[in-house]
Amino acid sequence: MRVYLPATTAMLRSLLDSGVLGPPPLTAFAVTPGLREWYLDDDMEDLEYAATLEAARGSLRLIDTDPAAALRRIVVAADVPDRAVTIRDDLDRGVVQLDEAVPLAAVASVHADDADAEATVAAAAESIIAADLGDPAAQEAVDDVEGYELSWYANQEIATLLGSV
Repeated sequence: MRVYLPATTAMLRSLLDSGVLGPPPLTAFAVTPGLREWYLDDDMEDLEYAATLEAARGSLRLIDTDPAAALRRIVVAADVPDRAVTIRDDLDRGVVQLDEAVPLAAVASVHADDADAEATVAAAAESIIAADLGDPAAQEAVDDVEGYELSWYANQEIATLLGSV
């Protein structure tokens, strides 16, 4: 199953150093029944993009808790065995829990903000918890960052990405 894991630059460095993203359990996003129902779309590419956006929002939460993290949303796309995935649409649409660490070899790609998004990412990360709690001004700051497209990197380009942050 293809999953989208919210991450930070520190998590990517750990992935390169240890060869795995973990330890489990890991929260990720995927095309789940809840996501399909919410988006009412049968196009798999659109559904995967929606799961990526949910993971990017999750990355904001991680950045908010890690003052050393670069101000870039990071999403790791990985192909994991179905047996390692528990669908958790009861938590939020598209949420899955991974019961195994994700090896670097399972990483299909990494998606990350470019430098021009950093100020907007900073404002969104500072606002994400308030937005989750229903604050409309905070939600606007979070929505603003979604105007920036994430750039795509192959797993062998992770070191290059980290070198540019």
